[in-house]
Amino acid sequence: MGDKSTPLLAVLQLLRKYDLKGTEEILRKEANLGDAEYENLDLPEVELASILTAHHTESDPYSYEFAYESLKKFVENSLDIYKYELSTFLYPVFVHMYLILILYDHNEHASKFLEKFGPEQEDYYQDDLKRLAMVENKEQIKGNELAEIYNSNKFQVQLSRDASTQLKRYLHEQKSSPVIINIINNHIQIDIHDGPGRTQAQVKATIGGLLGEASRNDNRAKVYYGLLKEPDIQVLPPPVEDEEEAEETPDKPKKKKAKKDNIFMKKPKSDPNAPPNDRIPLPELKETDKIEKGKALREASKRVQLGPDSLPSICFYTLLNSGQTAICADICDDSTLLAVGFNNSSIKVWTLTTNRLRGMKSAEKLQDIDREAGDVLVRMMEEKDRDTCRTLFGHSGPVYKVAFDPFKTMLLSCSEDSTIRLWSLQCWTCLVVYRGHVWPVWDVRWSPYGHYFASGGHDRTARLWATDHHQPLRIFAGHHSDVDCIQFHPNSNYIATGSSDRTVRVWDCLTGSQVRIMTGHKSTPFTLAFSTCGRWLASGAGNGETIVWDISTGLPTATLPPMHVAPVHALAFSRDGTILCSGSLDSTIKLWDFSLITDESTTEEAGANNITQKEEKFLLRSFATKNSPIKNLHFTRRNLLLAVGSYEGSS
Repeated sequence: MGDKSTPLLAVLQLLRKYDLKGTEEILRKEANLGDAEYENLDLPEVELASILTAHHTESDPYSYEFAYESLKKFVENSLDIYKYELSTFLYPVFVHMYLILILYDHNEHASKFLEKFGPEQEDYYQDDLKRLAMVENKEQIKGNELAEIYNSNKFQVQLSRDASTQLKRYLHEQKSSPVIINIINNHIQIDIHDGPGRTQAQVKATIGGLLGEASRNDNRAKVYYGLLKEPDIQVLPPPVEDEEEAEETPDKPKKKKAKKDNIFMKKPKSDPNAPPNDRIPLPELKETDKIEKGKALREASKRVQLGPDSLPSICFYTLLNSGQTAICADICDDSTLLAVGFNNSSIKVWTLTTNRLRGMKSAEKLQDIDREAGDVLVRMMEEKDRDTCRTLFGHSGPVYKVAFDPFKTMLLSCSEDSTIRLWSLQCWTCLVVYRGHVWPVWDVRWSPYGHYFASGGHDRTARLWATDHHQPLRIFAGHHSDVDCIQFHPNSNYIATGSSDRTVRVWDCLTGSQVRIMTGHKSTPFTLAFSTCGRWLASGAGNGETIVWDISTGLPTATLPPMHVAPVHALAFSRDGTILCSGSLDSTIKLWDFSLITDESTTEEAGANNITQKEEKFLLRSFATKNSPIKNLHFTRRNLLLAVGSYEGSS
C-alpha cells in the first residue's frame, strides 16, 4: 500500500479493537490489504487517536503554524497569574505539531516550523530538539527514541483552576483550536489544582522534565523517612586504647570506663516517621560487625561539630599519571581504603593508613589454623604478603562505579560489560558476577546495613539485589531514559534514582513501587546523597546545579545556584548533617550551609520564590584544586572531609 495508507490502517485497527468484524472485512477487501499488512496492525493507542482526529488537517500544513502562533500570543497576553503556568503548554504542543507534520509527509514545512519556533523554546529543551530534528521523514519516527517516548506517553502539565478556565475559553473562541485540542486530548495530561496560579519562580522550580512535571497523585504515598533503631551492641569489650589509659592512670579507671559505656547505654528516641525494624529483613550483625559498629560510635563521640564558623578540614587525594583513565572512586566507611575504577577495566585498591593490604593464606596453611582462637581472622591472613595497593581484574569494559560494603570486607563494581562484580577484600578475588542488566551499568550502591545493593543502567531500570541471590529481587521500571545514579536511603527501605529524563524518583524496596517523582532539574542528575536524618535528598546535575528535595512532600526545598561551571559528580553530607559538600568536574569543591536550608523550609510560607531569593547565602566556601576533577567526596567519622580527584595536567 502507498504512503497515504496510514489513516486507513488506523481505521482498520479501530474496527478490530471494537470487534466490528463485518465492517472490517468489507473495508479490508476494498483496500486490497494483504495478510502480512493486516497482521502488523500495531499502532500505539496515542498515535492511533492522533491519526484519527488530526486527519482532517492533513491537507493544510499551514494551519499548524497559524495555530501555534495564536497559542503563543494568547499566553503572552495573559495575566501574570496565568501566564507562567500556561507557558508550559508551548513546548509539548510545538513538539507534537512537528511530529504530526512529519507523519503526514509535510517534511519541508516541518523543517521550517522547527527552525522558526525551535530557538524560542527553553534552553534545557534544546538538546532534545536536536535529537528530534534527526527525524526528517515518517519512517524515522519509529527509530527515534525521543519521538517514540513523546508518542507513547503524555506530557504532564499543572494548571490552577482559573488558568484552566482561561485556556478552555480561548480554545472555544479560536477557529484554529481543533488542531490544539487534538494535541491536548491525546498527548497532554492536565493536572488541575485549587488555589491561585503559581508564580514564575514556583513554575521554574518544578519544570524541566522530559515529560513535564510530576502530578500530585505521584507523591501522595506515605514515605517512612525516619531512621531505624540501632541494634544493641553494649556487649562489646572496652577498646584497647582505653585499657592502656586505665593502666597508666590507675586512680581513674572507673570514671573512664563509665564514660565510654554511656555511648552504648543511650536509647534513641522513637521516630514516628521511621518504618518498623522488620519491614525489610536485615541480616544479623556478626561479632566482628558489632566490634566495627562500636568503633564507629566511639569515633563519632569525638566528632567535630561543623557550622558556618567551623568549616571542615579537607584532605585531597590526587591520582597522578592517570590522565583520562580514572573514572570513579570510593572511600570505605572507616576511611582506611580507597578504590578507583579505570577505563581499562581494572580496579585498584589503596590503603590510606600505615596498615598494609594482606592476602589470605593458601588452603593448605588454613587447615593448620585453630578455628576456636580469638584472633582466627588475623591468623588467616598472610604475614609476608603485604602491599599498599592491590589490582583487581575481571571486567571486560570500563568500570563506572565502585562501592565498599559497610564492614569493609567486600567491594562492588559495575561496568560497560553490563555486569556487576562482588570482590572479596580478604582473598582479593571476584566472588560473584551478577547478570541482569542488558546494557552498561552506570551506578551501584550498598545498603547501609550491607547484604542488599542497588544498581542502575542504560536499560532504563534500577534493580535491587542481595549478595546471596544471582537474580535481582526487584526491578524498578518507570524512567524514560538511562538511570545514571542511585542511592540507598539511610533506613534501607527506599532507593532514589536519577535519570537522563531529568527526574529523580524514590522507590519502595518492599513493594517495588514508585513513591516519589521529583521534577525540576534542567539537566541530567549525576549524583545523589541523602541527609543523615533521612528526610532530605540532594541531587547534583550536569549544569552545575544542586537541588535539595523534601522526601516527605516530594517538592524542592532549595535550588542551589549553579556555582559550578561543569557537571556535579559528587555530593556528601557531614556526619552531623550541618554541611553539604559538592564536587564538580570543574575541579572545585563547595561547602553549603545545610542547616540554613532546612531552617528556611520549616516555615509554612517558605516556598520556591522565598528560597530562591536567599539561595546565595547558602554557599559557605569554595575550594579550587590543581586541575583535578572531583571523583568522590567522603566525610570521616570525625568530620574530616576526604576528596579524590585525577590530575589532568596544567591547562
